[in-house]
Amino acid sequence: MHKVGVIVGSIRQDSINRKYAAALTKLAQGKLDCRELRIDDLPLFNQDDEASPVPEVVRFKAEVKAADAILFVTPEHNRSIPAAMKNAIDWASRPPSDRSFKGKVAAITGTSKGRISTAVAQQHLRAIVNGHFLALVGSPEVFLNYNDALFDDDDNVLDETTKKHLTTFVDSFARLIDAFSK
Repeated sequence: MHKVGVIVGSIRQDSINRKYAAALTKLAQGKLDCRELRIDDLPLFNQDDEASPVPEVVRFKAEVKAADAILFVTPEHNRSIPAAMKNAIDWASRPPSDRSFKGKVAAITGTSKGRISTAVAQQHLRAIVNGHFLALVGSPEVFLNYNDALFDDDDNVLDETTKKHLTTFVDSFARLIDAFSK
């Protein structure tokens, strides 16, 4: 089973994107081995620190390298991705001789309570990571409009239409990982 590193852009304890990532992880059971990668303890990226990174950066880069693929679950902050997510991407993609994303595929999704959900943040994230991955899931795109009745306390998706759409997303991601791992 393919290992997927899940990077949740929100570092809030009660993040709706973390709840969403947990629901996706549950839907992926039996298809993908998903594990959230911690980013809230990474120091602000500074190129001066690349030669001797702190243990948290070493851990994060090793976790990214150990994953077969990366799932980004992003909120939208001011029409972009959160600073914590950009910081994690900077650490994982630097230095050029030690890029942790190299040879991997990725998928991007996110949720918010706004009308267009995280569509703008996801487009921005695609532009940022496009050159770092072999491939990104292009379809289906999922801009999940969050509401409190979407998931239960056990990370189950309650709405059947949403569950079907998210299952299609997970299945597309699993197929892309399979295609590039052969």
